[in-house]
Amino acid sequence: MSVNTGIFKAYDIRGIYPGELDEATARQIGRAFVAYLGAKRIAVGRDMRVSAPSIAGAFIAGAREQGADVVDYGMIATDMLYFAVARDGHQGGAMVTASHNPKDYIGMKLVRAEAFPLSGEAGISQIRDLVAGGSIPPAAAAPGSLTAHTALLDDYVAHVLTFIDPALIKPFSVVLDAGSGMGGLVAPKLFDKLPCRTTRLCFDIDGTFPNHEANPLIEENRRDLVARVVAERADIGIAWDGDADRCFFVDRDGAFIPGDFVTALLAEAFLMKERGAGIVYDVRASYAVKDTIAKYDGRPLMNRVGHAFFKTRMREENAVFGGEVTGHYYFRDNFYADNGFIPALLMLELMSIKGQALHQLLEPLRAKYFLSGEINTKVSSMALVDEKLAGLEQMGNRVPGARVYRMDGVSVEAPDWHCNVRASNTEPLLRLNLEATSQAVMEARRDEVIGYIRG
Repeated sequence: MSVNTGIFKAYDIRGIYPGELDEATARQIGRAFVAYLGAKRIAVGRDMRVSAPSIAGAFIAGAREQGADVVDYGMIATDMLYFAVARDGHQGGAMVTASHNPKDYIGMKLVRAEAFPLSGEAGISQIRDLVAGGSIPPAAAAPGSLTAHTALLDDYVAHVLTFIDPALIKPFSVVLDAGSGMGGLVAPKLFDKLPCRTTRLCFDIDGTFPNHEANPLIEENRRDLVARVVAERADIGIAWDGDADRCFFVDRDGAFIPGDFVTALLAEAFLMKERGAGIVYDVRASYAVKDTIAKYDGRPLMNRVGHAFFKTRMREENAVFGGEVTGHYYFRDNFYADNGFIPALLMLELMSIKGQALHQLLEPLRAKYFLSGEINTKVSSMALVDEKLAGLEQMGNRVPGARVYRMDGVSVEAPDWHCNVRASNTEPLLRLNLEATSQAVMEARRDEVIGYIRG
């Protein structure tokens, strides 16, 4: 069969339904997944997308055809699938979702035992080759069994609540936006156990996304949340993406909180409880992260971008927490997996302990760290990407007192500013993140680097 190999990405499988990813392809992916892992028992879950039931059904059929017993957890959040794989001892798991993508997309997030992710470098490319090459091993002599498991939610909610002391939570005013996605399944159960006064937006689970897409990184998708937070003068606003493995925050004034500032605050929350612990953060992050870690005598562990790299490093270092600028947050006591609800709970607990609303927690960071945000530039070819990165490295070496390194892309650390420029995994695109000690220096250095990239 002909397969669109472009659906096999760096961190997941994803494409438009049915033109790029249909049931026939999903069935073959299910077979290849089981063959690659040599798995005898796997877990499968799906989100609320209209195409998710049939794609999940096809994947399950393929996995069973290859001889694996399948436990079908039904419609759940991605975090719940990770929890099920690790807690219940499955040899692998598949979450049928397209995360934050528009409604016509579908895909899969794949993990092995202990919810460790497959990636383009380890697993996804091999599955791609098995499917595209028609080289999946023969089907098993007898199909695997299928079992339905529909009682996961209460156990999952109890698990995430172990990360805080619910008795500490103060009755903050909180606006929640589930984006018609899987946050609408978990958040009611969770927040009903807390004393917060909540306003709940888009909690009706609907894969057609009748209100807005479930991608809070795009400003227009936050408009309802921002308007309600500002109108109510709420202490915090929280939004989730479609499969609810990421959460995002806005403050009382409706300002969106960068992921590195969130990482700094969550690092503080952990280090107040476990002083000296290891914290993994990505190469793009604000110095607010490493400075916060140093304040509590923690171990700052800078890392290259990507969930497989984070989860590997956290295991190696026994790090308690890891945070990426893009809003993925990882937890040692959550099987090292990322989670979209634990950050919300920890933020509310930190606010409660300090007696401050979110904007008050952020005031010291905003006064000291000036961020460009991520600025993306398309270039004409992958060859030009390499050329531009080499040129940036040379530019950095000419900056007095600067340190230049290539952990992930090119990073320049100068006395009053620093930046990272990385290539996209999938297209000729350069991503700039820059920070300085003042707004004026940030803007000047930002414009200088962008001028080179686009020149």
